[in-house]
Formats: sequence, C-alpha cells, structure tokens
Amino acid sequence: MTKFDEATQAIRVDETTYDVCLDPGYSIGGPLNGGYLMAVLLRAVVDASPHDHPVTTSAQFLRAPRPGPARVRLEQIKAGRTAAMTRATLIQDDTSFIETLVTTATLGDVAPDWTDRPSADMPPVERCVVLPAPKPESNMTLNAQMEMAFDPPTIGWLDGNPTGRPEARAYFRMAEPQDPDPYVLALAVDALPPVVFSAGARGWAPTVDLTWHLRALPAPGWLTLLGSGRMISDGWFDEEVEVWDSAGRLVAQSRQLARVGRG
Repeated sequence: MTKFDEATQAIRVDETTYDVCLDPGYSIGGPLNGGYLMAVLLRAVVDASPHDHPVTTSAQFLRAPRPGPARVRLEQIKAGRTAAMTRATLIQDDTSFIETLVTTATLGDVAPDWTDRPSADMPPVERCVVLPAPKPESNMTLNAQMEMAFDPPTIGWLDGNPTGRPEARAYFRMAEPQDPDPYVLALAVDALPPVVFSAGARGWAPTVDLTWHLRALPAPGWLTLLGSGRMISDGWFDEEVEVWDSAGRLVAQSRQLARVGRG
C-alpha cells in the first residue's frame, strides 16, 4: 500500500457508512485539494459497488473540510447489470462538506472505436519546467505528493508574464512510485494550478462544482494534463482538463466551475 493509498483509505462501518481520515499532506495553503477529496469518496463508493471503476463523478464542494476524521455516507440510487449510481456525502461533525453522484461500471482493456487527438502539443518532458518548492509557511503540502513538469509558456505567471489565456499543461506522476489508477486520476484532474493564473489572476480559486469521467484504465508512466478555460466573467471561471496516458490514450476528462482568486 502506497502513502496515497493510505491517505485515501475508507474503512467500512456498515453498508452505508465508511470511516476516513483526511490527510494534511494534500493541502493547498490550508484547504485540502478537491481531487484528493474525491479520491477518498470514491474509495468508499467502489468498495460498496458491484462494479470496479468510477466512470463518472459529479461533486459539489459545499465547504472546505479540515484534516482529520470524517465519514462517507452512501445512498444507492440504482444498481444495474452494467452500472450503478450512488450518492456519496463527506461528513464532518454532522455537517455535509461534499455531495457527489458517482456512477460505477467495469471497464475493459479495449482499444477505442474512435478517438480525437490531444487538444495541445506538449514538448518532451526534459524540456518542461518544475515549479520552485513552496515556502514551508505557505502550507502547500500537496506539491510534495506528486511530480509535475510544466509546459514553460503556461507558467509565465510566475515571473509576471502570463499568456493572457486560461491554460495550464504539465506531465504528472505521483512522487512515490505508483502506477496510475482511477484514484490517482481523481487527483490528477484537479492537480494543475488554476488555468485562470495564466490569464493574469492570482490567489486561491475554490472549486464549486467538478465533474470528471474515467474513459480508460491508464498505462504505467507519466500522465499528460492539458487544461484550458472558455470564459472568465463576474468572478467565475471554468476549467476543462484532458488526461492522456503514456500510451497516448485519453483516460480522463473533467470540467469544473470555480471562483476567481482574491489576490
């Protein structure tokens, strides 16, 4: 069991309740990363499901939970031969923090009937850039859990030269050697810096709604994350992320709506 497996572990209490412990190692300046929190919820959902994989997850982030003990409450909405749907709620101190709807199914290792190509080209990983380590007082512990190498133009905001477009692109893998799986993908779809940074905004950009789809089981190796946005307006922005595996397959897609950071 890897550190990430332990940090996302869900322990069955009964058929509708799981105990979890939210790990402070996945903090982004205080709040816990949304992708990490989805991975925790999905551990419980899949354990209780007759199917093996979370093929679609829609999450509403009501509040930011703190590290420490919490519970996942499940409500089975539908159970079918090929798919099941479950409502999963993350609860702390009798308060709901995240509400999700998850559909589980069992994916095979099959070639796609048709697939598009990536929405952007990436330079080789050796020509990409690693972000500077955050200062200890920033409490950005998430960075230590993963390795990311960025397409240089998309991190121009670091030195005051954003491209002016909402975009972020990077290679991704866990810091501890681990082949990617659906739970790693849940983290990956929310691992990029907010695409609004590249458009000139800064600050914590809290996610309100995030939906992602598992399209295929990923091959070992680096994942490629391609992030973009369509509109920034009235303090809100959207973010779309494609995740491609080392075999060149589209393995995950996500879209989220978030608030523009306040400085």
